[in-house]
Amino acid sequence: MGFGQVGRQIYRLALADDRFDTVAISDIGQPDILHNLLVRSMGRDARVSLNGNYLAAEGRTTTRKTRLMSAERPEEIPWDLLGVDVVIDATGRYRSRTDLAPHLDNGAKRVVTSSLPEGEVDRVILCGVNEASALARDRIVSAGSASTTAMALALRVVTAARPIAHATMTSVHAYTRDQSLYDHAGLDYRRSRAAAGNIIPNTTPALQWVEHALPQIKGKVSGFALNVPVAAGSLLDVTLAFEDAAMDLDEINGLFTAAAEAEPELIAVTRDPIVSSDVRGRSESILVDLQGTLVAGDKLTKLLAWHETLGHARRILDVAAQYAALDQHQTGGMS
Repeated sequence: MGFGQVGRQIYRLALADDRFDTVAISDIGQPDILHNLLVRSMGRDARVSLNGNYLAAEGRTTTRKTRLMSAERPEEIPWDLLGVDVVIDATGRYRSRTDLAPHLDNGAKRVVTSSLPEGEVDRVILCGVNEASALARDRIVSAGSASTTAMALALRVVTAARPIAHATMTSVHAYTRDQSLYDHAGLDYRRSRAAAGNIIPNTTPALQWVEHALPQIKGKVSGFALNVPVAAGSLLDVTLAFEDAAMDLDEINGLFTAAAEAEPELIAVTRDPIVSSDVRGRSESILVDLQGTLVAGDKLTKLLAWHETLGHARRILDVAAQYAALDQHQTGGMS
């Protein structure tokens, strides 16, 4: 549900993965416009046509059909008639248990939201950090957010080697679709300002969920966000205060280089002098900019790490696949 940027990326990734069959997409947009946005994002190699209310994706041997539906709210969608196992709610609008539960009431076996939750849900999974906590009985699950997963991965790598006294995060984030291109009266003074023309300080709910996934750093993390006028590519600026001496450049860069070799689907490093637009198309959750590592004084080390929405889309599917495996194991190998 929700066929914005992340929804389209999830669809494209699922097409290339035989574990997934996208049977339906719900969005309030017109089918022909949704199709146009999809093929524009896929480029010249797009082989997805619109046949009535269905997307038809041509594969090497078969054509995958996906029904397009229009619905405002989760309770309007008959998931039971579609035989759906998991709903991915990529709207960004429905984040509480109350709002997401109708997906289950209408026949879905599980719902995974692409956003951080409002209030308690069954589980918040940050891939590479706390996926071992997942249980087959979980029904309403959050796959976190791009910046939350990136921050948690960075701190997991560092704290596995050396305890920290504190970490401060500045999330320099591309503007999002809930922001206005022009000054427009909203619920918040700063977010009422034009996204495409301002650096906008913002709060972030990421910190509490990073601490939730890494309880050993509880009370040691602070930070905020800056929404900046770029359309894609976001950056974490992380300052680490160590209990003892600061990590030197070779030590901290070596940690992330080793982590990238061990977990290449989640973590990458670069020595190239990249900028935000160079991150487009990266499916890792964190791309550590080794040129940006800085030692400041005796106890402070700063690192820069990039991320993009495609990485988050990949992690959402990873969460869905993990729960499918748990379900299969619980039923003794039966799907």
